[in-house]
Amino acid sequence: MTVTDIVELSKTRSKIIIDNEAAFVLYKGEIRSMDIKKGRELSDECYFHIMNELLVKRAKLRCLNLLKSRDYTRHQLERKLKQGFYPQTVMEAAIAYVASYGYLDDVKYAMSYIKYAGATKSNKQIVNDLQVKGVSKQDIETAFAQCEEKNILANEEELIQKLLEKKRYQKTEASFAERQKIALFLYRKGFSSDKINKAVGLYE
Repeated sequence: MTVTDIVELSKTRSKIIIDNEAAFVLYKGEIRSMDIKKGRELSDECYFHIMNELLVKRAKLRCLNLLKSRDYTRHQLERKLKQGFYPQTVMEAAIAYVASYGYLDDVKYAMSYIKYAGATKSNKQIVNDLQVKGVSKQDIETAFAQCEEKNILANEEELIQKLLEKKRYQKTEASFAERQKIALFLYRKGFSSDKINKAVGLYE
């Protein structure tokens, strides 16, 4: 393996290019201590040490520090590691490590989000949000099922009524145009047409 280039990323870090392909990022002090230089060969022993010891340890610590402040999905955590230019194998090892200790659980994350967002968002909105966060369809379905079992799933009819009260909507006094406007507002929030029509009285 030949170090074909060393690209400076900041005052403290540089990206090491091996055989014309980006390999990993090291601190400049580490580059000096391992005597890594452009045009030189990188031994298998040194490469193994960097990939399987140095970077994996660093990625694990990065994951743990991130998870101290808040919960992350697997996808979000991987995205954070990608921003640090960690190689794919290193990211997989670090994520598997934190997951093995229960620090990373997409179903648990989804359940917490459902409980939190259920007070203001429809189930459809919540599903869309979780998918954007990288939670799989299966994990979302499992989370909803567990929330239902634990009786922490929000009642959408009650949520619609709260939103109508917040908008100071009076069905008996609203014109057809006003009913259409509020119905569209609710539809954009992901509620089903039958629940909206019933609450708004669109065709009464």
